[in-house]
Amino acid sequence: MNIIETHALSRVYGKRRAVDSLDMCVAAGEIYGFVGKNGAGKSTAMKMIAGLVRPTSGSVELFGAQRRAREGFSRVGALIEDPGILPTFSALENLMCKALALGVVRPNAHCRELLELVGLADTGSLRVKKFSLGMKQRLGLALALVGGPDLLLLDEPFNGLDPESTRAMRGALVRLNRERGVTMVISSHVLDQLDRMATSFGVIRSGRMVRELSMDDLHRECGNSIRIRTNDPARTLAILEEALPGTALRAEPDGSILASAAVRHAATSFGGAAVAPMAPSAEDVARALSEHGLLILELSHVERDIEEYFVELMGGADA
Repeated sequence: MNIIETHALSRVYGKRRAVDSLDMCVAAGEIYGFVGKNGAGKSTAMKMIAGLVRPTSGSVELFGAQRRAREGFSRVGALIEDPGILPTFSALENLMCKALALGVVRPNAHCRELLELVGLADTGSLRVKKFSLGMKQRLGLALALVGGPDLLLLDEPFNGLDPESTRAMRGALVRLNRERGVTMVISSHVLDQLDRMATSFGVIRSGRMVRELSMDDLHRECGNSIRIRTNDPARTLAILEEALPGTALRAEPDGSILASAAVRHAATSFGGAAVAPMAPSAEDVARALSEHGLLILELSHVERDIEEYFVELMGGADA
C-alpha cells in the first residue's frame, strides 16, 4: 500500500511555479529521503501533502484515498520549517496543549514518553524561549509525534543539531520506523545522514521530480562495480548472466557492461538497512570471458560517490 501518492501536483505563486507537476510515491513503512537544493520545492510539496497549503492543481492521495478538507490529516505529523512552539511555555506544556486538543488518552504519560524519546526529559519547567536551536528542533519532532501519527513529514530535522544530537535523533527516527511502522518523508541537505537511514529517495529539481529510486538502485549505481568492454557486448552479457548468477549486470550506451553485486535488504518488520555484498572480482569476470574466447578490451573498477551522484541529479553544483 502507498501512504502518499501525488499526481501532477503544482503550486504557483504569481509567475513562479514552486512545485511543477510533481509525481511522488511513498510506500508504507518507508523512510523516504526527499533531496533537492534550496528553493527546489521540497518544503512547498511537503506543506501540500500535510494540508497546510492548497495546491494550484493536481492531487494528493494519503493512505490509499484522495483526501478532502482535513480528512486523514489527523494521522499525519509534521515538522516543516520552524516548529510551532509557545515560547513562554515549557516543553511539557507545549506537548500537553496539542495532546489535549487531539484528545490523546493519558496525555501526561504520552507527552513525557515523547520528551524522553527526543532527549528533553530533563528540561523541567525551563521556558522554551531559552532553548537552543537544536533543543527547539527536538521539541518540534516531539510535537509532530503527539497522537502517534502513521506518517511523519520532517523538513530538515537535523538543523542546529550537534553530531551527538544528530546521531540520537537519527536513532530515534529509525526506531520509530522499525518498531512502530511509522512511514517518514525526510528532507535534508545532510546527505550522509539520509544515506544512513533512508530506504528510498526522491530527487526534486525546479519543482519537478527528477527521479525516485530505492536503496537497491542507489547502491547499484554508486557501489563498487566492474566496467567490462569486449569485442562482442551482447555475447558478453549472455555469458556473464549464466556464469555469475548473483551479479547485477547493466549494459551502458557506449557498449560497456557494469557488473555489481545485487543489493538486498535485511529482513525486518518495517523496512531494513541495505546490505551491499562485494561486487564480483575482476578475476571471476576475466575467467568466465576467457573460457569463451572473448577479447577483453577493458576491465576496470568503478566507484561513484553518492553525494556526487545526488548533486548531478539535482542539476550540478552551479545549476
